[in-house]
Amino acid sequence: MTAEKGKLWIVGTPIGNLEDMTIRGKKILEEADLILAEDTRRMRSLLSSMGIDKKVVLSLNMHNQDERVPLIIDRLSKGEQIALSSDAGMPVISDPGAHVVKTCRERGFEVDVAPGPCAVSCGLAISGFPGTHFTFLGFLPRGKNRRRVFRKIAQGLYGDGVIVFFESPFRLLDTLGELLEIVGDREVFVGREMTKLFQESYFGSLSDVVERFKAIQPKGEITVVLSGRENNDA
Repeated sequence: MTAEKGKLWIVGTPIGNLEDMTIRGKKILEEADLILAEDTRRMRSLLSSMGIDKKVVLSLNMHNQDERVPLIIDRLSKGEQIALSSDAGMPVISDPGAHVVKTCRERGFEVDVAPGPCAVSCGLAISGFPGTHFTFLGFLPRGKNRRRVFRKIAQGLYGDGVIVFFESPFRLLDTLGELLEIVGDREVFVGREMTKLFQESYFGSLSDVVERFKAIQPKGEITVVLSGRENNDA
């Protein structure tokens, strides 16, 4: 797939259910001259599930994205089409790639998107909380910095809207307990392995959800959606 001037495609991939891969996204991956992925093995597995083989797939992660830029620019200059994808969901959202996108645009190359599933929007939609405005915090820091984030939430320094973040299943109980202590007993949604075969959803007050997770050890990918100050003051 070549053109007079190359293009960088940002391609969303399923967050769990492979049937969520879009027709357009599949077509772009099929026709791309080069695919950039955080985990090349997972990308090759996804490609194989769609019957796509013999593609050039290179790793792009937080440690090598700077050194990948010259190669990407060179191949775009030759008119190639490059697809940037992540392990799951939309690239650049809590994933590497922002520097690549910014550099390609600054060099005059077209950047386009083939949207797909996103754990942030899925979690917000299924939570039932108003999505007029929200703050996404990505993966939370550890230790004292995490408590500083929670104090900012309590003080409304991120605004009064909904808060969305990702968390490790091993830290989830401690995180929810600290949230309860610092921000109060707000409503919360916790999504585990969303769209996958064994997905689970937990909804209720922080105190109730904390009690639930005292009895179980969650596994897999976790998305937390915390109701906003405006929802609790209403």
